[in-house]
Amino acid sequence: MVTLCNNISLQIPNFKCVLHNMPDPFIARESIWLPFMESELQCDSKTIIIGHSSGAAAAMRFAETHEVFAIILVAAYTSDLGDENERESGYFSRPWQWEKIKSNCRHIIQFGSTDDPFLPWNEQQDVAHHLSVKLHKYTDRGHFQNTEFTDLLNAVKKLLPTPV
Repeated sequence: MVTLCNNISLQIPNFKCVLHNMPDPFIARESIWLPFMESELQCDSKTIIIGHSSGAAAAMRFAETHEVFAIILVAAYTSDLGDENERESGYFSRPWQWEKIKSNCRHIIQFGSTDDPFLPWNEQQDVAHHLSVKLHKYTDRGHFQNTEFTDLLNAVKKLLPTPV
């Protein structure tokens, strides 16, 4: 299963792709999103979680305590950026458990853009550094709010088993 947090959609034959509106979309509280990911989206060890922005923070926090097949992080960051709304979400109230995230994910992929108007590039680099992953760097994607992202689709396809 591929689970998508926020507003990215995929169509992959022979695989269940789930896209739901996340509850509490404006504050994106961890206390609401993580239980929703577990109970409603049924994220488990066979799931690829694709998280964009707050969804990336949710994917990382989920992976601290749950095994998942993969997390794909788009526009991921490590701090509340001095923003009250981000602080209220709860994701940034304690240190990240980077080693637990790595041990609970078979695969971690990250995408970021240097021209993101909301996230400093060093925040995105911090995620890649702590998770020991390659940061797929763009200079022209902003906050990845366009409707087509072929590189994301290709990354998911590479994670899927080859059909017999």
